[in-house]
Amino acid sequence: MTPLQIPTRHAEGEDPLSRTERARTEALFAPLLSNALLVVAKLIVWLLSGSVSVLSEAVHSATDVFVTTVQLITVRLAARPADHDHAYGHGKFENISAAIEAFFIMAVAAFVVWQAVAKLHSPAVPAHLEVGIGVMIASSVITCFVWLRLRKVADLEQSPALQAEAMQLQADVWTALGVAVGLAAIRITGLVIIDPILSLLIAGLIVRSAYAVVAKAVIDLTDGRLPPDQEAHIREIIERHRAIFAGYHKLRTRRAGGGEFIDFHLQMRSDMPLKDAHDQSDTIVVDIKRELPRAHVLIHLEPEE
Repeated sequence: MTPLQIPTRHAEGEDPLSRTERARTEALFAPLLSNALLVVAKLIVWLLSGSVSVLSEAVHSATDVFVTTVQLITVRLAARPADHDHAYGHGKFENISAAIEAFFIMAVAAFVVWQAVAKLHSPAVPAHLEVGIGVMIASSVITCFVWLRLRKVADLEQSPALQAEAMQLQADVWTALGVAVGLAAIRITGLVIIDPILSLLIAGLIVRSAYAVVAKAVIDLTDGRLPPDQEAHIREIIERHRAIFAGYHKLRTRRAGGGEFIDFHLQMRSDMPLKDAHDQSDTIVVDIKRELPRAHVLIHLEPEE
């Protein structure tokens, strides 16, 4: 076989997305259940108090229930193995899901603003403030526990769907706590205008959360390269094997779903048999996948110049 016919080789291991599907779906059940219960509690408090900030929180949690349900579906879709029509797998279903979540978050923010502006024109004194304060504090504490657990799984799995959900839960913690503080301030000062102003601040936090989700989803959907520190780590792994190759170039990286895609050209000694070059380059693949277990590594072998 001549050097021009040296093939490109795709190093694959067991599909990591299929292997971790159960962990991801189980991680999403906790926020689904907690948000469903919190929607009921917040709606009851809203009916009792008439507080627009509590209504904003109820709508926010209701949207979370819907979005988390979508996340559960897309996580299962993303875990399907590669097929004839999707040779690189289905990982980007999770990125699409994250973008959809951001869209609904923006819709919630618009609703919150609409309700707050209406209340600014006709402010009313919320009733049963003590009940509202208690429920909002409980909501913040419960959501905080769910967020911390989900964030741990999201970091471990590198799942865009779980990361988007974790960012949303983090915002929920602060918005619920903010509503509790606002209701307490109304109880102490009697200034009812605090309620709609607080809702506008909540809308700002929601938009900020949505922007962070969209930014990450767009980078992955448009095949943006991995962060510089992660690329530097990949180069460091390759350089550990400097003794077996003459050089390398054209390193390209991207992320889809929960896995990294890495490819580069590896220059081997011209007198090295193809099988030996293949076997030795496999040691680089093994080393990369040891530290990035979800990585898909593609190496193109070529002779040194």
